[in-house]
Amino acid sequence: MAPAGSLDGIRVLDLTNVLAGPFACHQLAHLGAEVIKVEAVGQGDLARNLGADPALSAKGMGVSFLAQNAGKRSIALNLKHPDGIAAFLKLVATADVLVENFRPGVMTRLGLGYETLRKTRPQLIYCAISGYGQTGPWVKRPAYDQIIQGASGVMSITGDDQSGPLRAGYPLADTVGGLTAAMAICAALNAPKRGQFIDVSMLESVLATMGWVVSNHLIAGVAPAPNGNENPTSAPSGAFQCADGLLNIAANKDEQWVLLARHLGRADLLDDPAYATREDRKRNRLRLKAELETVLTTGNARDWARALNAIGVPAGAVMQVPEILSHSQIATRDLLAHYETVPGVGRPIDVLRTGFMVDGERPRVDTPPPPLGAATDSLLSELGYSADDIAAMKEQGAAQ
Repeated sequence: MAPAGSLDGIRVLDLTNVLAGPFACHQLAHLGAEVIKVEAVGQGDLARNLGADPALSAKGMGVSFLAQNAGKRSIALNLKHPDGIAAFLKLVATADVLVENFRPGVMTRLGLGYETLRKTRPQLIYCAISGYGQTGPWVKRPAYDQIIQGASGVMSITGDDQSGPLRAGYPLADTVGGLTAAMAICAALNAPKRGQFIDVSMLESVLATMGWVVSNHLIAGVAPAPNGNENPTSAPSGAFQCADGLLNIAANKDEQWVLLARHLGRADLLDDPAYATREDRKRNRLRLKAELETVLTTGNARDWARALNAIGVPAGAVMQVPEILSHSQIATRDLLAHYETVPGVGRPIDVLRTGFMVDGERPRVDTPPPPLGAATDSLLSELGYSADDIAAMKEQGAAQ
C-alpha cells in the first residue's frame, strides 16, 4: 500500500478508457485510494485489446491495459440497462470521486451526468477528462493523443527543419492530461467542502506545460520553432556525436562552458570572440558544436558522461529504454512492480509504479490488473445484492 499520508479510505469510480483517465486513476490507486473500474459488459476498457502482444490483447488483458490498471477492482455493468444503472447509482452513493473520459455529453445522455449524480452523492468530486474541455467550438471533436499533440503545437516544435513536425515518442498528451486530472482531484479532496465538477482539457493540459515556449511567444514575440536536439536557451547545450552514439551536454552556465572547453583540450575556444558570451555561443551554436565534436567523437558517450559529470558539467548518454530500466539507478529504487501471478495473463509481468517516493518509500498496490468484471460479484454483494439477484442481472445482460 501507499505510505502514510495517502488517500486511504477514498473510493474512486474509474469509468475511463485507454490512457488519460486510467493513468489518472493509476496515480490515485498508488496513493492509497480504492479504485473501482466500471467497465462495459462484454467490452471493457478498449486498452484491454491494445498493445504489442497480440495474444494478451485477444485475452482482453492487453499490454496497454496492464500498464496502468494494477490495484484496481473491475465491475462490468451495462449502463443502458435499468438494473445496471440502479447498481451503478448504488456505487455512486458510496464514492468520493468519479472519473470519466467520454466525449462531452455522453454521461448526460445516459442520464448519469454530474447534476444527476450529485443528487445521489452531493459530496461527489466528478472529473471529466476530454480532448478540448466541456465547452468551445471543438467540444464535439474526437480527440486522440496524436491529434492533441498536433493541435497544441507540440509537433510543430519537435524535430528539426528536415525531420519535423514530429510527434513525441510516447502518448504525451494522454499522460499529461492524466497527471493534470490526478492533481486536480487531490486538490478537490482537500477542499473544506467536498463536491465539485472538474473539467480537464488534454489540449489545455499540454499547453500549460509549454510555459517557456508559449511565453517566448507571448512575452518576447519569438515564434516557437523546431530546434532538433539543441537547447535554444543556451550553448553548448544539446546532443553531441560521440564515437558510439549521442551525448547530451548542458553547459548552461558560463563556468560550465569554461570547464567543458578545458576538459576537452579546447581552451583556445575560450579566447574566440564568437563564443565570448552566452548570446554569442547561441548565435554560433552549430559552429561551436562542430568544434567540440572533433574531440567528443574520439571517445564513447558513457565515458564522456562520467568524466564531465565528475568535473561539474551536466552530461548523459542518450540511452535505450531497456538499458535505463536495467540500470542500477532505476533497479535499486523500486520503480517496477513484479506480479508473479496475474489472472487472465498466465505469466508474470512487470509494470511501472509512480514517479515519486514518500519518506523513502515507493507508493505501491498489492494486486495486479484485473480481468474484466473480476470483482462484479463481490462488489454487488457489498451493495446488498443477493446471489440470485446477481445471477439474474448477469442473465439479463445488466452485469458481467
